[in-house]
Amino acid sequence: MEASAGLVAGSHNRNELVVIRREGESVPKPLQQLSGQICQICGDDVGLTVDGELFVACNECAFPVCRTCYEYERREGSQVCPQCKTRFRRLKGCARVAGDEEEDDIDDLENEFNFMGRDKQDMQYLAEAMLQGHMSYGRVGDADIPQVIHPMPQVPLLTNGQMVDDIPPEQHALVPSFMGGGGKRIHPLPFSDPSLPVQPRSMDPLKDLAAYGYGSVAWKERVEHWKQKQEKFQVVRNESGGKDWDNDGDGPDLPLMDEARQPLSRKMPIPSSQINPYRMIIIIRLVVLGFFFHYRVMHPVNDAYALWLISVICEIWFAVSWILDQFPKWLPIDRETYLDRLSLRYEKEGEPSKLSPVDIFVSTVDPLKEPPLVTANTVLSILAVEYPVDKVSCYVSDDGAAMLTFEALSETSEFARKWVPFCKKFNIEPRAPEFYFAQKIDYLKDKVLPSFVKERRAMKREYGEFKVRINALVAKAQKVPEEGWTMQDGTLWPGNNVRDHPGMIQVFLGQSGGHDTDGNELPRLVYVSREKRPGFNHHKKAGAMNSLVRVSAVLTNSPYLLNLDCDHYINNSKALREAMCFMMDPLLGKKVCYVQFPQRFDGIDRHDRYANRNTVFFDINMKGLDGIQGPIYVGTGCVFRRQALYGYDAPKTKKPPMRTCNCWPKWCCCGCCCSGKKTKKNAKAKLEKKRNSKRADAGAPVFALEGIKEGIEGIESEKLALTSELKLEKKFGQSPVFVASTLLENGGALKSASPAYLLKEAIHVISCGYEDKTDWGKEVGWIYGSVTEDILTGFKMHCHGWRSIYCIPARPAFKGSAPINLSDRLHQVLRWALGSVEIFLSRHCPLWYGYGGGLKWLERLSYINATVYPLTSIPLLAYCTLPAVCLLTGKFITPELSNVASLWFLSLFICIFATGILEMRWSGVGIDDWWRNEQFWVIGGVSAHLFAVFQGLLKVLAGVDTNFTVTSKGGDDEEFSELYAFKWTTLLIPPTTLLIINLIGVVAGISNAINNGYESWGPLFGKLFFAFWVIVHLYPFLKGLLGRQNRTPTIIIVWSILLASIFSLLWVRIDPFLAKSDGPVLEECGLNCN
Repeated sequence: MEASAGLVAGSHNRNELVVIRREGESVPKPLQQLSGQICQICGDDVGLTVDGELFVACNECAFPVCRTCYEYERREGSQVCPQCKTRFRRLKGCARVAGDEEEDDIDDLENEFNFMGRDKQDMQYLAEAMLQGHMSYGRVGDADIPQVIHPMPQVPLLTNGQMVDDIPPEQHALVPSFMGGGGKRIHPLPFSDPSLPVQPRSMDPLKDLAAYGYGSVAWKERVEHWKQKQEKFQVVRNESGGKDWDNDGDGPDLPLMDEARQPLSRKMPIPSSQINPYRMIIIIRLVVLGFFFHYRVMHPVNDAYALWLISVICEIWFAVSWILDQFPKWLPIDRETYLDRLSLRYEKEGEPSKLSPVDIFVSTVDPLKEPPLVTANTVLSILAVEYPVDKVSCYVSDDGAAMLTFEALSETSEFARKWVPFCKKFNIEPRAPEFYFAQKIDYLKDKVLPSFVKERRAMKREYGEFKVRINALVAKAQKVPEEGWTMQDGTLWPGNNVRDHPGMIQVFLGQSGGHDTDGNELPRLVYVSREKRPGFNHHKKAGAMNSLVRVSAVLTNSPYLLNLDCDHYINNSKALREAMCFMMDPLLGKKVCYVQFPQRFDGIDRHDRYANRNTVFFDINMKGLDGIQGPIYVGTGCVFRRQALYGYDAPKTKKPPMRTCNCWPKWCCCGCCCSGKKTKKNAKAKLEKKRNSKRADAGAPVFALEGIKEGIEGIESEKLALTSELKLEKKFGQSPVFVASTLLENGGALKSASPAYLLKEAIHVISCGYEDKTDWGKEVGWIYGSVTEDILTGFKMHCHGWRSIYCIPARPAFKGSAPINLSDRLHQVLRWALGSVEIFLSRHCPLWYGYGGGLKWLERLSYINATVYPLTSIPLLAYCTLPAVCLLTGKFITPELSNVASLWFLSLFICIFATGILEMRWSGVGIDDWWRNEQFWVIGGVSAHLFAVFQGLLKVLAGVDTNFTVTSKGGDDEEFSELYAFKWTTLLIPPTTLLIINLIGVVAGISNAINNGYESWGPLFGKLFFAFWVIVHLYPFLKGLLGRQNRTPTIIIVWSILLASIFSLLWVRIDPFLAKSDGPVLEECGLNCN
């Protein structure tokens, strides 16, 4: 697919397809794809023989193992195949090891099987075969469907290759004769060619015994070398933490100890000196809570029973909420990546890079609320990422079908031709020009090229001109013409009607149509706007992301996906490599569904008044979840495994084989063997049946392989293949190209499909009716049913047994902008809380969904907490009202405290403070960030969370839908000017009311104490502490209400009002204007006593 293909717009349902080209554009050429077999032990390519065929180590199951790992396992490992547990037989050209003398023959597959015309990529053949003839959707008029013609393999290919040798016969110690019919074969059919016998050669004792004999000096040296490696390996394991809490290390040991074969990442558990006191204080706090609630329940306040009951109920809910939040932080960990090892393993000198391709998604809706300049900076940072350019594709989803976004992206693609080579030449960070040129640092640091200053000055001027062009487009878009927008060639813009327009695709940059000013290739840049028609539910952002998943699968089909919001640029150009250290790690990567990066933000005021950074969540909670089953998905800055998004189950960890003991008597062994033989057949049948049923639900690739395997054996395969294809169609939709792409676990576009046909299928998969009667949004892709589709999508993956990874590089991977205005911030929190309420009231609620799957119980607690936290707003609102009621009525929620009761109250407060202090100690979070989080927990709880609960109930029970507002991504030119802007919203009413009544309560309580004398001051202190707790937590909200105070700080105004009221009441109490007399005042009562 070339960049010159033009804008493609059309509707599959209406059978429309329009290609809008510029002058001089050529017909696109098909993509080229390279793919190879991957060793399941080390992750390297299996490799080819001198004949160009794949290397196969095991003759029983053909498990993919490269020659290096095969020789290592035979020489220093267990000598058995990791899959079928059959001992590796010695292959021609390989050294002898212990146990080879027990074999009758030596495998020589060079002439035993003669399979000509076998496809090297079995899954590629399978996908294209299904695309051509196996899938029938009843569609007509597809004259552009490519005719895929492949010779049918003579035997079923289970691991995409066969075993041949790559060492000349004269270098072998032993060259056996043809085995005849007595040896084991991989396949039951005799495919040997008797006309090509193998000539045997006698063994050379000097060569063979010296190299392979047990008594040789070389053998002893190898034994000593093996022992040293084992000791070194043990040291590495001890350094990595020893015990593996979540069984991530279940797998083969490290194949080799050289740098290229060591793990690409490692866990770093929190030091015991920091985490053990933290766990101890949690246990102590639980015990203290038990005694505290025992006292509270057993000692009611009779004269204020209602206040006491409400307070006890609220405190019990707070305790449950604390438990749900606390225990998922029981096993926090850090992680470290090794980028140099990644390069050594997958980027060998003189060879093409073997790093996996990545498709990057950027989503935007309204260019007036999400400025095109912000989106352009995000795209430019993606195009300049430090990753092989042929393995990066950027897809921009314009869900608003705005011509402004389209034109801005066109300008961005032109500016990228100059910006990308500048970034890579001088290795600058970050690679978003707006933020690079805005840095207040010494930009000459670590720069050695003399031309840097000159080129930087020229690039800054180029970027200034680019900004002027973008701003001109924005200014022009403010007034929409009556006839709608028109493109340069006079064609009406297809997206003039935002709610009724065809799907649109434009490839701006591509592998054959996008080069920078230095002539180097640029990553692919694709504009996508899905079709929208009235009467269809388009599912907002989740639907747009699913459209990008399908389009990217048709065009590039990278095995990994990165999704970013339009305002989140790549701050660390090596962020993709950081993720690949986990995804491509042969020991860990197979079970990882996504790698989540923390969100970091620019443009936030120094004090972070409204806790926009969410430091406590990202640096404490997420680290705790990473020690269990992985962090939750937070909506952006996340690298996915494509197969996990397709709803497949995670690969199961294979248990090691049972060990036998030969110290038992023979009769006992016989008895055990007999009993085993009786049940072996039934158990095997049940296991096979269970596997088949699971495979039927989990995914299509296994189905298709089984269909090929059984299709060669009998006619029943046709029914099985038809059944599997129908299930694939129901699951993924009626696109043969997309369904075929799902069979390619390692990605890659179909080689045989023409660019024209790929474009037609791309338009098809973004049509508004494509997802009807499929599993999209239910089991596949981003899950529908909540405005916070991120939590729901990650939850479903964890229920399938996948685990996620939390990666915190030294330099933040991504940075974005946050709404620093109080009203915008509350609306953002409202949307998050509303999504949690929707999940809580749906069938996907973690309280009852996903049992029996792969979700761990501590991970379930975290998801329960993520869905029920808005409900805390109701007891929190009641609890914050109690201080004012107590001060106004003179009542209190507790009786007069005894010494023992005071001890429990004091112990609880000490435990609360100790928990926070120790948490900050092991996480590195500052006390200011921790305190801002506590404050906004109260502010958001009594405002946005409260409204979310009622809106969620209305939406689920009454069907009243509430549309969320997209938070603004840009501010005024003046720094932090948006922070002081006042925007009235109903969300401000509850916290404002709480502030007023608590301030009135403080004034009333103090005046009452003044009137009643010295004895009333003692009980007043408890009530005042309670009220000040509420006021202090709402203080940032009060600052937001008062706006900018250039001269007088807000705290002075608050204390001035408070002190003025107190002194006024005190002055009235003293009452100095009345005359005082020593005697009693006698007044005439008006009664006649005579």
